[in-house]
Amino acid sequence: MAELIHEHSTRVKGADGTTYRVRIYGQERTDGTWEGWLEFHPSDERKAVLRTEQETSQPNRTAVEYWTSGLDSVYIEGAFARAQGRLL
Repeated sequence: MAELIHEHSTRVKGADGTTYRVRIYGQERTDGTWEGWLEFHPSDERKAVLRTEQETSQPNRTAVEYWTSGLDSVYIEGAFARAQGRLL
């Protein structure tokens, strides 16, 4: 089951002006390692939540938490583009 790891203070804005909160989620895999991804939650709740594919693989939850501490605004902008399907 996915767990909210961190809500980032950075906000991103879509082309239509919608502001998105950045949340990082993680989930333990069957082998005990963890995967992490970003979700972008719109201020307009009628719009869809955007999600990246897996962004990291870590040995445990603590390592995912540490990974989130290094995410800067440039990384988040790139992840937002990936979540929108603009970059592969």
